[in-house]
Formats: sequence, structure tokens, C-alpha cells
Amino acid sequence: MSVVARAIAAYRARWGAPSGVAYAPGRVNLIGEHTDYNDGFVLPCAIDRGTAVAFGHGDGLSTVVSADFSEADAFDTRAPFVAAPGWRAHVRGVAAVFADRALTLPPMHLAVAGDVPQGAGLSSSASLAVALGGAFSTIGGFGLGETDIALIAQASENRYVGTACGNMDQLAAAHGRAGKALMIDCRSLSVTPVAMPDDVAVLIVHSGITRGLVDSAYNERRAACEAAAAAMGVDALRDATPAMVGAAALDSITRARARHVVSENARVGAFAAAVSAQDWGAIAALMAASHASMRDDFAITLPPIDALVEALAQAAAGRGGARMTGGGFGGCVVALAAQDRLDAVRAAAVAWFAQDGRTSPLIHACRPAAGLRVEHI
Repeated sequence: MSVVARAIAAYRARWGAPSGVAYAPGRVNLIGEHTDYNDGFVLPCAIDRGTAVAFGHGDGLSTVVSADFSEADAFDTRAPFVAAPGWRAHVRGVAAVFADRALTLPPMHLAVAGDVPQGAGLSSSASLAVALGGAFSTIGGFGLGETDIALIAQASENRYVGTACGNMDQLAAAHGRAGKALMIDCRSLSVTPVAMPDDVAVLIVHSGITRGLVDSAYNERRAACEAAAAAMGVDALRDATPAMVGAAALDSITRARARHVVSENARVGAFAAAVSAQDWGAIAALMAASHASMRDDFAITLPPIDALVEALAQAAAGRGGARMTGGGFGGCVVALAAQDRLDAVRAAAVAWFAQDGRTSPLIHACRPAAGLRVEHI
């Protein structure tokens, strides 16, 4: 049963027929890690897993049920935000941002279902928050566009959930395009579709190491980037050059963090061109350089993930590449490979886990998927 069908079924079981359902996908970032909150460039694509929110009008308190956890919550959309654990924080947080914007939400009934693995670096939280934003915009009659909904979802993470994330995940979930990656300028918020040839397969492999952004060193990395930009007298590391990083009065760790962001930002544009041209040599080299930079300068990979990336890259045999994707400290590896190398890369992933008696939680081939949609029922 699809996540949309599960959300509708959960709603019907409690309240009858919903008035609509909103769906937003997760995303995999092909290249451009930790550049988003530095006003830089990223190249994600939406994936064919996501979160659905069935919605309808309620009375009194707003109530929400999770089809995945068999849990429920109730809150007042017109009262100040009150913290809650887990998925509840996202529901309450998005509602609170609507209130911050003087967008008054009516009492609602909501049912949520999703199939994006949590802690995998595939943006399960952004998928949920964007789907909630679409549902709230519709039920409130606000008619918000995709970018506004994405920024509301980001603000919920920043203000109420506690993650100092950038806007990439939410923009990708809101603007996803079938068959296309998205070149996102995280300063201007422009989103440019980048066609991915049919022969380019995307393989997502979960390392089996679950991470949590709030509990990781994500916020520390962001603080180091902001300190580096301030030391160089620029608004954000997007405005810095390699020469500036080399000449700035920075300690060795802060310099390395800045060096990753500046070099990664340059790789994004080159990678978009390489994917469009199906230049496998450039794709492999840029993914390898990106992973090395995350490992050596930003220090967010782990030895098992480094080994998995190497195994997948070798299996691609020059017709693809691999790198860690997501915030770091666990989660997924993404590989791009020619269709005729996909089976070999998938087999390499299975073999890598089998060598120590494990099975990956997810080995999933996909093509870029569409973004946020809201359907009336």
C-alpha cells in the first residue's frame, strides 16, 4: 500500500473521509554537501519515497495520528508552541511557523504516513515538514507557493526542532522534478532543473549507521563556517575563494572546514555539466573529490562509509562514482552509474555488507521524482 493510501486509511479509520492529502518526497543530494547554509550551490534530486499527510477540518484541538508509529498527538494551533518529542515536534513546529507569519490555522485532523528511512540522510524530516506545509496551506486557504512552503519547513527545523539546517532539503522536496536533478542557488533560491539522461542510474545504499542531525556535530560545523566567513570579511563562504581561505587568519580546523565548502561549491557546477553530458570520467572524479573533502577537511565521514564508497566506485569501473550523501556521521552513500553497471554496483553493496554478516537497510535504485503535490478527495 502506498504512503498516500496508508495516510488516507489511517484518517478514515478515525474521522471518516479526509478533504485532501499532501505528499512530499525525500531527497538524495548528488553533490554539494554543507554548502546550502553557506549560501552556496547544491545538486539534489527528489526520490520516489516520501511522506503523505491526509487532512480535514476538526474542532477544538488539532489532532494528528501517525500510521507508522501508531501514535497520536493533540495541540492548539492558536496557542504558543509547546515542545514535543519525535515526529510531533515537526507537526507542531510547522504549525508554529504559520502562526509566526500571522497565518491562522483552523483546528485540523491529520494522519501521517511515510517511507523515507529515518536517520539515513534522505531528509525524512524535510519530507514530513513540506507535506505538512502543503496540507496547512491548503486547509487554511493560503495558496502558498513551493518556495514559501519550503522556507516555512526550514524555519520549523531552525526555530522549533533545533537543527541549524540550510534550505536545500526543503527546496528539493517542494520543487522536485521527474527525471531531473535540481541545481539550487541557496542564496537567490532559484531552482534550475538539470536533465539526467536515461542511462544514468541513481543507487542509494544505507550504510546501516543511523545518525541524528540535532545530536551530531552538524551545528558545530555551521558555527565554524560562519566564523571563517566573518574572519574573511564575507557574508558567507559562497563569497570566498581558495586564495582567501589560504591567506586568512584561521586555525587549522576552521581553515579545513572553509576549504571544504569553497571547493565543494565549485564542484557543483562542474558536476551538473558532467551529468548532463554523461561524462563518466568527470562524474567519477568529482564524486571522489567530494567524498575526500568531506572525509579530510570537513571530517564528517566514518571509516565504514569510506570503505563502502570505495567498493561502489570500484564496481562502477569508470562508468560511475560514489560518495557519502547527507549531513554526515552515518546515513547513506549515493552512487551514479551507467545502467549497464548498475547490477555490478548493487552486487558490490550486497557483498560489502555480507563480509561482516550484515544486510543493508536499504539498497534502492531510483530516478529523480516529482516534488510536493496536494490532491483534493
